[in-house]
Amino acid sequence: MTAHTLDTPENSGMTTETRPHDTTKVKRAASSAFLGSMLEYYDFYIYASAAALIFPTVFFPDSAHAALLSLSTFGVAYVARPLGAVVLGHFGDRVGRKNVMLFTLILMGVATFGIGLIPSAESIGVLAPALLVLMRIFQGISAAGEQSGASSLTLEHAPQNRRAFFASWTLNGTQAGFILASLVFLPVAAMPDDILYSWGWRVPFWGSLFVLAAAYVMRLKLEEPEEFAETKKSHEVAKLPVADLLRTHPANLTRVIFCAFVAVVSTIFSVFGLAFATSAEVGIAKSTMLGVAIAANAVALFSQPALAALSDRVGRKPVFVTGVLGSAVFIFVYFQAISTGNVALIFAAGIALMGLLYAAPNAIWPSFYAEMFNTKVRYSGMAIGTQLGFAIAGFAPAIGTALMGGDPTNWLPVALLTSGACLVCAVSALSAKETFRTPLRELGNRI
Repeated sequence: MTAHTLDTPENSGMTTETRPHDTTKVKRAASSAFLGSMLEYYDFYIYASAAALIFPTVFFPDSAHAALLSLSTFGVAYVARPLGAVVLGHFGDRVGRKNVMLFTLILMGVATFGIGLIPSAESIGVLAPALLVLMRIFQGISAAGEQSGASSLTLEHAPQNRRAFFASWTLNGTQAGFILASLVFLPVAAMPDDILYSWGWRVPFWGSLFVLAAAYVMRLKLEEPEEFAETKKSHEVAKLPVADLLRTHPANLTRVIFCAFVAVVSTIFSVFGLAFATSAEVGIAKSTMLGVAIAANAVALFSQPALAALSDRVGRKPVFVTGVLGSAVFIFVYFQAISTGNVALIFAAGIALMGLLYAAPNAIWPSFYAEMFNTKVRYSGMAIGTQLGFAIAGFAPAIGTALMGGDPTNWLPVALLTSGACLVCAVSALSAKETFRTPLRELGNRI
């Protein structure tokens, strides 16, 4: 790569790789990514909580498999996400990151508010779950483009030696959304049943409009990254980014798909774990399990930026793989803790699993995956790769429920499923090239 020399006298002899980096734009991008992801995953996690605690009663009251059907609607979004990734990735790589990110924000907000308006199955019959699935599909399409766009834009604004740190704020928004959703559901879950199942559960869905407004205002101020703007100005933008991606980056696309299997840890923890622990047979209080989720994700708010900063110093792979393998082990510890009914042990295991171990790959994947692709196909590569990989995570709670074989206390098959997904992820990550020292313009250019 030929470095570009700056023209100003005070910077004489300096290059674009060595000059002091103005962090104003990257801080704005990271803040926007944080708020956007917070909205996206506040919406996603209130759905997860409702799917585990509310929707079996509201939308599937006459079914003997209400819990399984409800958890399956959670997975429906993950079917829509690959399609959304192809479409949104195409426009993100051709038109620009900002406009697509504005679209994903609005779509998620409208779909979530719409869920809060759907009448119960007792009122309108099968149309109620049908509308629920439709809104869930819209949520999935939105989520398919949000994190990939936010991560790409932030990484392309960031200084080389802090790319993982700034990109990690996309996923820190995810944790903040989880915390906010859990905090909102604490008083909701404590409502009397007649209020809870009529209008009480709807309040968190309506409340998403406030987060939407704040995130939209912040996102309007974003600028396209210089690297993308230069690519567009020089007419080097791919006409068909997906075709270009499949031609030039097939190995890295495959790596991202398998690395994304680690998301099984998150959905098993947040959806299956909640339903399992609060079942009549296990008997842990809803407030206790929501408290575990809040505590674990609160710790992750601090551990994720720290772990990302560590990967800026020692590399992506050591931190990422250590966290993945640790999660493969600690999922057994977490479920065993739930089985004992010991609240202190459940909190400790939950914090260790999600706040420390899973926090490592969660913080690093926005930079690790993005650095596998060049600017022309980065949005598409991240979006398609992650969403295909996340598909197994979306259905993992329903698969886990089926694997229990009708025994509500049989958590071992679910832990084995989760651990297996982690092992696939770790092997794929180890096969990747280390990129933390690679300049932005050289990323993805040598496969």
